[in-house]
Amino acid sequence: MSRSQAWYAGDDRNAYIHRAWMRRGLPRDAFDGRPHIAIANTASDLTPCNAHLTEVAKSVADGIWAAGGVPLHLPVVSLGETLMRPTAMLFRNLAAMATEELLRANPVDGVVLLGGCDKTIPALLMGACSVDLPALVVPGGPMLTGHFRGVPLGCGTDVWRLSEEVRAGTLSRADFLRSESSMIRSRGHCNTMGTASTMACVTEALGMTIPGFAGTPAPDSGLLEMAHQSGRLSVSMVEADRRPSTVLTRESFLNAIVALAAIGGSTNAVVHLLAIAGRLGVPLELEDFDRTGSGVPLLVDLQPAGKHLMDDLHRAGGLLAVLREVADLLSPDPVTVTGTPLVAYLDTATIWDESVIRPRSAPLRESAGIAVLRGNLAPSGAVVKPAAATPELLTHRGPAVVFDSIEDLNARIDTVDDENAVLVLRGCGPKGYPGMPEVGNFPLPAPLLAKGVRDMVRISDARMSGTAYGTVVLHVAPEAAAGGPLGRVRTGDMVVLDVPNRRLEVAADLSARPVSPEASAAFAAPERGWQRLYVDHVLQADRGVDLDFLTGGGPADPTRESH
Repeated sequence: MSRSQAWYAGDDRNAYIHRAWMRRGLPRDAFDGRPHIAIANTASDLTPCNAHLTEVAKSVADGIWAAGGVPLHLPVVSLGETLMRPTAMLFRNLAAMATEELLRANPVDGVVLLGGCDKTIPALLMGACSVDLPALVVPGGPMLTGHFRGVPLGCGTDVWRLSEEVRAGTLSRADFLRSESSMIRSRGHCNTMGTASTMACVTEALGMTIPGFAGTPAPDSGLLEMAHQSGRLSVSMVEADRRPSTVLTRESFLNAIVALAAIGGSTNAVVHLLAIAGRLGVPLELEDFDRTGSGVPLLVDLQPAGKHLMDDLHRAGGLLAVLREVADLLSPDPVTVTGTPLVAYLDTATIWDESVIRPRSAPLRESAGIAVLRGNLAPSGAVVKPAAATPELLTHRGPAVVFDSIEDLNARIDTVDDENAVLVLRGCGPKGYPGMPEVGNFPLPAPLLAKGVRDMVRISDARMSGTAYGTVVLHVAPEAAAGGPLGRVRTGDMVVLDVPNRRLEVAADLSARPVSPEASAAFAAPERGWQRLYVDHVLQADRGVDLDFLTGGGPADPTRESH
C-alpha cells in the first residue's frame, strides 16, 4: 500500500474526511493508490530569483499527471538572499525543518523540490533527506546576461567590483547607479558561479536532478521541458522506492566535491553539503573537501574565478561536459534519481566552446579546490578559495587589524593605511551575528583603494557570497562567539597565512588572553523566537551550521491520526 493510502484507503470516518476535503476537482480514482506527489515550491515575490517557479511548477504538475500521478502544490518557506535581514542563512534550517515536517505530516508519496536562490535548494534537500521520501530537485536556473556599456555584467561579482571602484574614485556614483537597471536582465538566479549556480551544479553531481538539467537558464524553454520530465520521473521514483538515502552515499558527496572544484564553485557549498550529509548520517567532514578537491583542476572560466557567465556555460556543454574531463576522479558507483549512474551520462557530453569549458589538458588552474586551513587561529578549521584569491597573497605575513563587529568595521575600515595588514573581523559566525552572514568579503580601506590596492588578506568567522572574490579566509571555527581564539586576537598580532601548507596562525599565545570585551558585547543575544532557538542549538561551520537536534534524519510517517 502506498504511503498516501494510509490516509485515503478505507471506509471509516477518517478516510472519509481525508478524501472528501480533497474532492475539489479531483476524480474518485485519484485516491485509488496512484502516487501523490508534492511540488514543494519556493516561489515568492520576496525571493525575486524564484518568482518564476510557479510557472515551472505547472510543467512539473503536467508531467506528474501524464505519468499517472496526482500533483499537489505545496508552498514552502522561501528565502530571498538579497532581501532578508540579518541574513537568509539564519533561516535555512527553519526552512529545512518546515519542509521536513510538512512532508511527514501530509499524504504524499514523493516530492519534487523547486529551488533556485542560494539557500532554497540546500534547505529543500535537508528537509527531504530527513523524511527520506522519493525526491528530486528542479533548479530554477540562472538569469540571462545583462550588459552595461556593451560589457557583460556578472550579478553579484560586478556589484562588489563596481562598488569598490566608486570608493576608489575611478567610477562615478551616477554611473554605478545606472548599471543597476542593466544587471538583472531576466527571471532566474545569479548568472555567476555564485552559491545558487553552485548548488544547482553540485545537486546534479550528487545525483539529485535529471542529469543535464543544472545551469539551464531560467527563461529557456528547455527548463520547462526538463521540469515536465522531472514530474514524470517523480512517479516512477515512487514506484521504484528510490529515496535520497539510496542516491546520496559518501561517494556521491565526494563526486560533488570534485564537481565543486572543477567549476570553481562557492565556499558556501561546504556548509550546505556538510548539513545535507548530516541529515542522512553520511560520514562527511571538512577535510574531505581538501583531500578530494584540492588537486582538481579548475576547468570553467566563469565569474568570479574567470570571465564568462552561466548562459555561456550552458551553451558550451554544461556540467556534464565539465565532468567528462574529470571522469577519472569520479566514483562510478553512485546512481542518480533516474536509477542510472552519473558517469553513464558523460560519454556523449561534449565541450562546444573551450574558452568557457577548458579541456583537462589546458585548465584555468591546475589545482583549484577549496583549501581547509588549521592552526591556533582556527583549531576546527577555516576555508579559502584559491581560485578566487590573489596568488601572491596565499602566502602572507602581516599585522592584524581587528574589528569586533560589522558595525566596528564599517566605522573604522577607512582608517587602515597599511596594505600589508591582515584584516580580521569577528562576531559574524552562526551564533555571533546570528546566522553567519555573507560579510566576509568586506570592503577594502578607501586610502588603499586610492593607491591601487584591490585585494588584502581578510579573515573572519563569516561567510561570503559565492559571487565574491579575493584572498578571503572564511568559516573560522570555532567562531568568536563560541569561545574560539578569534575572540582573543589583538590589533598588531602577527598573522601568518600559508595556504600551500594549510596553516593559519597567530604568533602569540592566545590561550592566556581573555576574550575581547568589545567583541563579547556585540555578540547576538536573542531572547525569543527562532533566533533564540537557533543560537542555543546551532552547530559550528565545520559541522554544517545545522541545528544539533536535526542531524541524523527522522521517521518518515506521523504516528497518530488527526481526528
